[in-house]
This record gives sequence, structure tokens and C-alpha cells, in this order.
Amino acid sequence: MRQLLRSYSVGHPPGAFTLPTAPGWHQLVYASRGVLSVRTAAGTWAAPRDRAVWIPDGDVPGVVVHGRVDVRAVYLPAAGWPEVPPCRVVAVPALLRELVLHLARACPLDLAVPAHRRLADVLVDQVATLPDAPLRLPMPTDARARAVADALLADPAAAVRHPGTSRRTVERLFRTQTGLTLGAWRRRVRISEALRLLAAGEPVTAVALAVGYATPSAFTAMFRAELGTTPSAYRALA
Repeated sequence: MRQLLRSYSVGHPPGAFTLPTAPGWHQLVYASRGVLSVRTAAGTWAAPRDRAVWIPDGDVPGVVVHGRVDVRAVYLPAAGWPEVPPCRVVAVPALLRELVLHLARACPLDLAVPAHRRLADVLVDQVATLPDAPLRLPMPTDARARAVADALLADPAAAVRHPGTSRRTVERLFRTQTGLTLGAWRRRVRISEALRLLAAGEPVTAVALAVGYATPSAFTAMFRAELGTTPSAYRALA
């Protein structure tokens, strides 16, 4: 049986959908325009246009797009790459962006053709070696911590409340179950919501207030520290 490299290239309106996939495929999901969120059993990842989500075989993703989003997904047969990274978000430098866009246009490609296989190998190497982007949002499993997480997801600007248990216990649960401190987890919630609002065209001041920052300058400092750019610069590209 021929091993093929396949792609999915569609402009999506706002809303949720499931990527067309089947067992036996790894996939790299990228938004060449707009912001999308990918949800699997392992967690939730936000992916603006300078990030991509790698989803290994076995994870079934649901996708939520925020605003008008151009989705570019590349599918690789799992049998061709048995050892791959776990689900992760990676930054998308110019090389990976152009490679994904090229593959989205050129697929299907036959991996028996050496030139086609080399392109696929470069894609996998990029995913394996690029640093993680800080946009994963793992969910705690303990009911007390999950209640705090759900409240923050519903309202990123809300104060942290932990009825029936102590803040120290909640912070310990977040560290052990998500690998993040409660403060870091909350910042990622705020970043994810901010990306959605910026992609929808909201002004930076309104976004800062919506995600719980008293001033645009404080919000901008957090955004730059986490993503390496300012909200204004990101909004101009969204």
C-alpha cells in the first residue's frame, strides 16, 4: 500500500468542528490566518498564526476557531514515524510556515518518492526540535482544583475562589496535576481568551479589561513576556 502525505486546507467560520482524521495518522494543525483552539484528552492548546499544534496518532482533536480562520493541517501516516513527540504547541518560524503552506498546496505526496519523503522528514524534525510554546492548558483532575479551573475558564477576569478548601491546597493540586502553578495556569487562560478577542478585532484596552488587567500596560507586559510580542503587534497580524 502506498504511503501518502495528506493535507486539509479550508477557511472556517467561527465555531467548533472536528478535523477529518482516522486512526493511524499524525497531524500538524496550523492557522495561517486567525486563532484556533485544539482540544484533546491531553488538554487544550491555543494556536494563533505563529503557532502550530502537533497531534500524534491516538488523540482525537476537537477544534474551535475564533473569527475567520484559515486552517492548514498536514497528515502523516503513523507507520512511517513510530517515534514522535507528544501533543504540543510549537512556534512557527518562517521555514516551518512555508513548508506547511507548500505541503497544503502540494498534497497528496507519495512518500516512496525521495523528494517527497525528505519534505516530510523536515516537517517531523522541525516539530521535534522546535521549543514548546507556552500555550498548553492542562486540566486538573481533582474536583476541588477542577472547580477553580472551570470558574476561571468561564470568567478569566474573576478572582480565584476555592470554597471548601484552602488556597494552599488548590495551589499544590495545580502544581502536581498540571505542572503549572495556579498563577501560571491563570495567565494561560487569560492569554487564550486575549488571543480570541484580539482575533475578533477588539481593541487592546478592552481586551486587557476583559481578561482582568487594570491597565493596558500591565496586560501588554504579561503578553510580551509570554508570547514575545505585544498585543498591538499581534492584533495587526491576526
